[in-house]
Amino acid sequence: MTDSSTRSRRDLTDPLRALHTDDLEAGLKEPEFGNLEIPEDLGTVQVVLDDHKIKRYAFTHDDHHPWALAGSPFFDGARVGQAALLGNDLVQLFTLVYAGSRVVGYHTEEQMWFDSPAALDEVVTLHGTYTEAYERRGEGYVVMEATATGADGRSVVRHRGVEILKTNPGAIGGRGSAAPERRVSGEVPAGARFTDALGPDVRAGDALEPLGKTVTAEQAAVFSRIGEYVRNIHNDIDLARAGGLRVPIVQGQQQFGVLAQLLTLRCGPAFLTSGWLRVKFLAPLDVFEPFTSNGIVTAVTPVDGGLRVDLEVWIRRDRDRRLMTAGWAAVTLPAS
Repeated sequence: MTDSSTRSRRDLTDPLRALHTDDLEAGLKEPEFGNLEIPEDLGTVQVVLDDHKIKRYAFTHDDHHPWALAGSPFFDGARVGQAALLGNDLVQLFTLVYAGSRVVGYHTEEQMWFDSPAALDEVVTLHGTYTEAYERRGEGYVVMEATATGADGRSVVRHRGVEILKTNPGAIGGRGSAAPERRVSGEVPAGARFTDALGPDVRAGDALEPLGKTVTAEQAAVFSRIGEYVRNIHNDIDLARAGGLRVPIVQGQQQFGVLAQLLTLRCGPAFLTSGWLRVKFLAPLDVFEPFTSNGIVTAVTPVDGGLRVDLEVWIRRDRDRRLMTAGWAAVTLPAS
């Protein structure tokens, strides 16, 4: 059995402090745009990728990949965390400084570089900084850059995210990106060749076999830190309705994790060592809403020792095919 000292290190905060602390957010800043300090160091924390953390993520994403639960091609066969396992830890680093349960924000963009998997029971160091803040269309945006570093000092993943710190999600959801660099159509061309595993014969126009999901309220709540007693629009219906929503919505970072799962399944081990994924969140996705993630190859470029594959990826709501999330990805595959 895992002892309490280890349990307290798998999350950003120790839920056991509730036994002796009344106000779990005492001393933290109000999440207001005017309270930002740029640059602002959000702190450093260590988390351990224990069995519970990996299995908890498997539950929240229905991502029961054998590399995470049995053995992997890395570290002499050791189990490793799912590609985006640390993504929410990095996104939530701001709650070490700001009161997380008083945030009614909206994650607009997420970007991660996947440099190396993290092994079971490895202690990973997380560090984040608010690097930029600006106002657009009457909303205050903040940019966070963060890193996850392995026990040996190697980069595991790097993160850059953009968030509206405090807003009304029900009012702004669905406005779309103000300035998309390359618009993603979210459509698979007629006659495209579908593949469940990209290989040396990959070519532009290939389509990924899609991945369907439904995130339940229970899955969203667990992913959005209900186990640390953090309340937000993803795990509390009252806060969701106060934010102009009817029910809790699936965190953008949770959708990002589904796309990372799709890319891991279709690209293989290379995605965990050379992957890149950048997405924009276009509209809120309700819990219990079925959706499908897709992608198409847009370019294949020979590079030293392999093939760089560029893709467009997206998520559509099943009932009306509304585009909810869209973005771009890349991976370097072995040449043979």
